[in-house]
Amino acid sequence: MKRLFITAVATLVAATLSTAALAETLRIGYQKSASLFVLQKSQGTLEKKLAPLGATVKWVEFPAGPQLLEGLNVGAIDVGYVGEAPPIFAQAAGARFVYIGNDPAAPAAEAIVVPKASNLKSVAELKGKKVALNKGSNVHYLLVKALEKNGLKYSDIQPVFLPPADARAAFERGSVDAWVIWDPFLAAAEKQIGARVLADGRDTVNNFAFYLAERGFAEKNPQIIKALFEDTLVQGRWLQDNRDKAAAIIAPQQGLSPEVVELALSRYRYGVTPLTAQVAAEQQKLADVFYELKLIPKPIKVKEALASQK
Repeated sequence: MKRLFITAVATLVAATLSTAALAETLRIGYQKSASLFVLQKSQGTLEKKLAPLGATVKWVEFPAGPQLLEGLNVGAIDVGYVGEAPPIFAQAAGARFVYIGNDPAAPAAEAIVVPKASNLKSVAELKGKKVALNKGSNVHYLLVKALEKNGLKYSDIQPVFLPPADARAAFERGSVDAWVIWDPFLAAAEKQIGARVLADGRDTVNNFAFYLAERGFAEKNPQIIKALFEDTLVQGRWLQDNRDKAAAIIAPQQGLSPEVVELALSRYRYGVTPLTAQVAAEQQKLADVFYELKLIPKPIKVKEALASQK
């Protein structure tokens, strides 16, 4: 009897350890500006989707894309969602990650704005002016290309690197002449303080949003990535079909009014897909421009950070 009892306990322990080995926690890095992730987090839909796989979710908030990428690089998160520029800076700094998907382009969801009473009427008038932006964020490329489009060089302006909250404060104080920012911060500035758009990304940049993952996690957990994308697609479709209801859910989480959030949501498109060669080529253009401007210390090849196609 004693032997049978010991054998039974050993079997139970082995089974428990085996189950624990299969369990996985998906640690998602997100920003409050990532409205779809905020919706998924609020509704708990991803947790329900992953439950049959024995996986759980941990949401980790970051103020902006560059900080999120650092979190991915040091192993604090497994998956993140950022704009175009952060992956370029991160790859140049040696960060280990892979692109696992992207949402459609949303060029109207980022813009260069000036205070309501500003005398500035065009991007060309930014020469010599102080322009606030989050260094290494998606708007970094918008600023470079918008200046170029209007006959200016990046060196013609004075960049002031500030995260969104600090940039908003500097913008309101008049410490900077312009601000390059993305939604929903953009919509909030327009609605709350009358910020005026000099130029948005339309006809200038794509403004793709990318899903990134730690390479080992992506290779080890394809089912979890698949489930994440399936839930993202479903919730993204619901958001676009029910923008007012989605805004009401998201607004309290972002500390904004539903009106502001709904405006921001109207400028994004959702529908994650694997990266195409065309999207990767567009991302390589960013990398090349940033290297030419010495914004990154070395040239990089975006294809080296692509997930293997199987």
